[in-house]
Amino acid sequence: MSLFDLNQQGTVSVHGNLDRDTLTGNWWQQLSPAQQSMLNDQGRCTFDLSDVERVDSAGLAWLINAVRDARQRSLEIRISEPPAKLLKLAKISDVDTLLPLN
Repeated sequence: MSLFDLNQQGTVSVHGNLDRDTLTGNWWQQLSPAQQSMLNDQGRCTFDLSDVERVDSAGLAWLINAVRDARQRSLEIRISEPPAKLLKLAKISDVDTLLPLN
């Protein structure tokens, strides 16, 4: 199973662990051209983290980069259902304001 799936509504569902052992690169570059086009046409996407079991600082950095990448493409981005561990990590790292939480 891949780290994330993208549905037709522009929801990026992240699965399992979001950590240095599972991250393989930039999320945007892992999308197909058709998926990139769909998101560009919609102008928005939501990262659903309800299925994330574990997150570490690498996962937090990956999400911050995902927010940056989406904004560079003028996409409205939201993060829903963040795990408590992610929120704590973002707060102590003083980057919680960078995450567009629902």
